Amino acid sequence: MKDEFGQKIKEIRIEKNISQFALARKLKSLNQLQICKIENGNRYVRVNELEQIADALNVPITQLIT
Repeated sequence: MKDEFGQKIKEIRIEKNISQFALARKLKSLNQLQICKIENGNRYVRVNELEQIADALNVPITQLIT
């Protein structure tokens, strides 16, 4: 599940032409390395981080988890 979730974040981020670094700057609670780990399925995401990622990517949370 976390691999699929991370891949979904990566796909949306790339579609929106946002780098990992730029996403990290928008989030402030996660750095680029943490985002890389999430996208590669090597780190779990907390609920509050999920909300922040969805907001930063300007997508509903449901788009990240389906």
